[in-house]
Amino acid sequence: MEIKAGPLLSKIESPDDLKKLNRDQLFQVCDELRQYIIDVVSVYGGHFGASLGVTELTVALHYVYNTPYDQLVWDVGHQAYGHKILTGRRDKFITNRKYKGLSGFSEKK
Repeated sequence: MEIKAGPLLSKIESPDDLKKLNRDQLFQVCDELRQYIIDVVSVYGGHFGASLGVTELTVALHYVYNTPYDQLVWDVGHQAYGHKILTGRRDKFITNRKYKGLSGFSEKK
């Protein structure tokens, strides 16, 4: 099953791409990010509650701060799902928590 990101989210490969958007578009990015996490986790498994709770925070932090120079710390790896997607790992997100896939834990990238 192929899961596609929304039109804005599909163009974001790094926080620099996110910063090219205007503030009004960030609401749509948050909606698309939340839906993408729900779609992937509902098919491939994982924990999505913590990531859904920090969706707007994740987008805002990457929009305002100079990541990865400014480092972010997450309470639990489940909160970092949106972070992984916004930092160039969207296409690999379906491998999250799988053997040889993305780590379920936060890693310095």
